[in-house]
Order: sequence, then structure tokens, then C-alpha cells
Amino acid sequence: MTARRVLVALVALVLAAAFAPAAAAEPVPGPAGDSFYTPPSPLPAGRPGDVLRWRPSKAGPRSASVDAWQVMYLSTNALGQPGAVTGTVLVPKNADRATAPIVAFAPGTHGPAFACTPSKMLDIGAFYEQPGLDDLLDAGYAVAVPDYEGYQDPPKTTYVVGRSEGPAVIDAVRAAQRLGAAGLSASAKVVFRGYSQGGGAAVWAGELQPSYAPELNLVGVAAGGVPADLVQVTLQLDGRFGFGVFAYALLGLDQAYPELRLDSFLSGNGRAKLAEMKQSACTFELLTTYANQKIADYTTGPGYLKPAWVARLNENKLGGAPPRVPVFLYHATGDQLVQFAQADSLHKTHCAAGVPVTWKTYDTDHITLVYTGNADVLAFVKDRIAGKPSTANC
Repeated sequence: MTARRVLVALVALVLAAAFAPAAAAEPVPGPAGDSFYTPPSPLPAGRPGDVLRWRPSKAGPRSASVDAWQVMYLSTNALGQPGAVTGTVLVPKNADRATAPIVAFAPGTHGPAFACTPSKMLDIGAFYEQPGLDDLLDAGYAVAVPDYEGYQDPPKTTYVVGRSEGPAVIDAVRAAQRLGAAGLSASAKVVFRGYSQGGGAAVWAGELQPSYAPELNLVGVAAGGVPADLVQVTLQLDGRFGFGVFAYALLGLDQAYPELRLDSFLSGNGRAKLAEMKQSACTFELLTTYANQKIADYTTGPGYLKPAWVARLNENKLGGAPPRVPVFLYHATGDQLVQFAQADSLHKTHCAAGVPVTWKTYDTDHITLVYTGNADVLAFVKDRIAGKPSTANC
């Protein structure tokens, strides 16, 4: 080759490099400590599910049998705006990562305090739904566990707000697929699974998926103890065992929708109690410290019944866009936290819309069913991943 040709070739290579589209930056390992949970400001551009940062997770009791990472990924908040959510991706060491199905495990209520963050609980071996998680890992499935929006210091969680939780669940799966270290497939079969708050989040993910994430190979949704209608669920808790859940729901809605202005109708006692709750309450405290209290002692009036609140509550009612995959819905007939009738109504709404629903009731209470429903959930998940026909009983 002549000197002229060499020069021309070199110039061509330089120009090609200069004008080639820039490759997306690989997410780097995140910082140690709690600063991992603080979203970057401003948020970088990207797609929902893009991983912003990651770090290895100890994965609690599964550290010897799974590879695990804590991740921060882009998602969408209740206002339809970009946001950052954290979570955990777990992959069994013996799984074939190229073909492993992915189950999004939407956690139940963990409480408003930053210390209660699900990924923190998983890391130290204090995740109270560990038996259900173990079922999935033992079956060889990869699992993505979102923390939901707002677990940072200070916390601003959007508890039971489906318009925030649904995207967080969906984007946890996308993040698992895009985390290079996990090695999972973009075409993997996907199931959404959850109980209580997690049951609501899983169904929200199922209802939003056709429009929000049509590329996912979703094959089923398993959800128990579902808070489908927040009005019916919360108001019946006033003065009862689950009052802490009611108060936390008001806090979660207010933190998702600033126009609700919860503080404008809180009493001095209410402000103090909710500040205390945000600082130190996990699930146990919600169900003990705040049990049997009354909303009248927290407020100067029923501001949560004003039109702005009613509009947001209705916006977060399930049943408006039925899933396009088989669904397993289950509920305790003696549920003292999530009213049975409204869950039964959701199952009937989905059936009427043509969703292949398997509906099962259990003669027990809400907390017991966290554990006793796991066997039926696992059977449903295995059947969907195996491609078996659903046994709908609408």
C-alpha cells in the first residue's frame, strides 16, 4: 500500500470514530454505605429499567447459593416523570443464565423508615418473605426484588400508590436483564409475584405491562392479599389493629402527589406521630405501636375525603386495564388488614374482562397467608413457565 493510501485510510478511521454514535456508558459499581440509595441529581438520560449503579449484595442466608447485586435503575413515578428506584437482583449459581426465567418479587409492607428498605433486609437476612423467595431461587429462577420509590435518607416512600409501584416492579425486571454481571436474557419468561402491598404492586405491573413494557415476555401474575381499592381498604382500618397501615397509606399518597397537602389537615399530634413513623417504623411497629388508634386524633378534619384525594385514590384503583396473561389471585377470608370484598370484586372485574383468573380463598388471616399461600403460588409460577394451560375458574 502506498503512503498516500495509508494516509487516506487513517483519515477515514479517525473520521469514523469521531462521528460514530457514542456507546452507552456502562454503569459503574455504586458507593459503599447508604449513599448508594441517594439518586443522582440531575438524573441521567436513559430508558426505564436502565441500571444507574450496582454493587454486590450479601443476599442474607442465600449468599452461598446465589449471586446477588443491589441496583439503582431508572423508573417512572406516579406523575409519569422519570425517577430512580433501588432493588436487588438474585441469580442461583447453578442456573443457566441464558435461559433462566425471571420472577419479579414485589415485597409486602416494610414500613416508611429508611432502615426498613427491602434490599437492606435481604442483605442482612431479615427479609420476612424469605420462604417465598427461597422457593423461587430453589426452582432455578432469577429474582428481581424492587425496593419501590423513595427508600433513601431521608425517606419519601410512596406506599400503596400503584402508579408508582407498578413501574418499579416492571423496571426491576428490565434492570435485571440489563445488568451485565447477571447475564440474563432479554427474552426470558417473566412472572410478577407479590402479596399484600406486593400483591397490589404485582397486579399493577400486570395491568400496565401491555402499554408500558410490551417487550417483556410476561407469562403470568400471582398476587395475594391485594389492596385493589384503597378507599375500601383504608377506611375500615380506622380505630383497629391495622391503623398504622391506614396512616402510612395517607403518608404514601401525600409523598407521591404533592398537591394533596396532608400537612394542611394534620393536628400537632398527627405531625409528631407521622414524623416518628417515618423515622423509625417498620412493619412490626406499624402493627403494634400504632394499633387501634384513630384518624381523628391525627387530623383537624377529614381532608382525605376532599376531591383531590378522591381523584388520586380512584386513579390508583385496580381493574381498569386487565392483564393479558393468566392471573392467580388469592385472599384470606378472615383478612383483618386488606378487606376481602374488594379483592373479590377485582377478581370478578378481571374475569368479566376475559382475563384467565384462578381465584382461591383460604380460611385464615392476612399475616398467616404470607406463608401458607407460597406452595400454591410456586405451583402456578412453575406451570406458567412450563407453558401449561391455565386452570382459570371464572
